[in-house]
Amino acid sequence: MLKRSLAVFLIAASATFVFAQEHKDHQPKLTPQKSGTTQLLIAVSPVNSRVVWAAGAGGTYVVTTDGGEHWKAAVVPGAEKLQFRDVQGVSDKVAYLMSIGTNTGDFRVYKTVDGGENWTIEFKNETQKAFYDCFAFWTPDRGITHSDSVNGVFPDIRTTDGTTWQSISANMPPALKGEASFAASGTCITTQGGRNAWIATGGASIARILATRDGGDTWNAYDTPLVSSASAGAISVAFRNPWNGIVGGGDLASNDSADAATSNDGGKTWQLTNKPPVKGAIFCLSYVHGRGDVKEGDGHGDRTVVITAETEPNFNSGSAAWTPDEGQTWLKLPKEVSGYWAVGFATPKAGWFVGNGGKILKISF
Repeated sequence: MLKRSLAVFLIAASATFVFAQEHKDHQPKLTPQKSGTTQLLIAVSPVNSRVVWAAGAGGTYVVTTDGGEHWKAAVVPGAEKLQFRDVQGVSDKVAYLMSIGTNTGDFRVYKTVDGGENWTIEFKNETQKAFYDCFAFWTPDRGITHSDSVNGVFPDIRTTDGTTWQSISANMPPALKGEASFAASGTCITTQGGRNAWIATGGASIARILATRDGGDTWNAYDTPLVSSASAGAISVAFRNPWNGIVGGGDLASNDSADAATSNDGGKTWQLTNKPPVKGAIFCLSYVHGRGDVKEGDGHGDRTVVITAETEPNFNSGSAAWTPDEGQTWLKLPKEVSGYWAVGFATPKAGWFVGNGGKILKISF
């Protein structure tokens, strides 16, 4: 669904109230970085603490191999009039990009294997009225790309070799009337493990999660308690293990609609969190796995979530927050964290916001 991205950044840390209170006054370190472009950056994909890819408007992508000390900005030849709504970094040499545009064939999947020197178009859409919102990968060669529904069908595609893409529309659940997803900086779909994936939807009477346990061969649809309408629904989703996840959303036509819910049964049922302290709707969320100040293996470090939100009607400003306990306690980020569309983490010490005007902000807990 062609929407302005409301970046919602969620980090999962401790589940206990005591832990939240102990860290109430703790704020992450924020370090601005120079991307080398003034184009809007829409999506970000950290590979590790040193290699990060991001992409956005004007066929632009940026990449760093030294943790953001230096970024290289470039434009993919032939994509100058397209927007890259999603990016998947694999290494300093290999990455995927997903583009949108005004024409049917503008929805494409690009891949580089030489650090951006050359790009190959692996998929070009031919389905009328399809709108590919986001993609996600299990491995460097296995991934899935999700589209809004067309005539009651989700024309989703999948790759099992990192080179060719095949339709899995026959595997998908029937779509509700008007059901679609939001181009949530690549976070309307998330993968986990070797075969698990979840897709957030809205646009219909019910906001749903579409889930697979077998790499996309079969799917189930589950209702969420998030508000849903033509301009609202479940927008961004993430899972920290096969069973525990969080979904965020709201109404893009309202600046007082942000809501989130968590699941502990793989997405079958959802419970609303406490109200996030942001205006707009949650648009992009990201778990931060393993906080450095928590003992490894105790589970607390996997529950931190950071959120950012843009506000209508212009979607060029907004606010951000984070939760150390998966939505029980929310802590605002400074007002300077505004106008960012996406966020992603390699480690608790290495996360990045990207957004308007080519802005990049490193965040470290």
